[in-house]
Amino acid sequence: MELWELEAREEIRETLARYAHAADSGRFDDLASLFATDGVLEVRGEPPLAGRNAIREFLVDVGNALEDSTEVPLIRHHVTSVSIDVISRDEARAACYFIAITGDGVDHWGRYRDHFVVEDGRWVFAHRRARTDGTTPGGWAAGRVPD
Repeated sequence: MELWELEAREEIRETLARYAHAADSGRFDDLASLFATDGVLEVRGEPPLAGRNAIREFLVDVGNALEDSTEVPLIRHHVTSVSIDVISRDEARAACYFIAITGDGVDHWGRYRDHFVVEDGRWVFAHRRARTDGTTPGGWAAGRVPD
């Protein structure tokens, strides 16, 4: 493995971490900036969102729904089992799992499948597919995730 590939892997891991931190703290402009200009966010049960503005608007709506919930004062996404395939100096794919925890405990869990590209010298999401695999009955996400 060459040094540039190790650097790519570390930068991709940082992008994954920044996504979770920005989402959990409601910094949706920061989160949208982690996508390529024409990047796509595909959330199971929702139409694909193309472009940073559409992604930000969707996430703001989700954030507002979370804030409107009197039962969920906070949410924390934990990302694990990250596997990265560096295809070239400017393209990679990644797969990982997530678990979302609220003040009541585990709320929902699932997986991300990502396609990364380099844009303006940074590794960003060209396409992120988010799939929720399960929810805790009565939890915040239970009523939001389609069957």
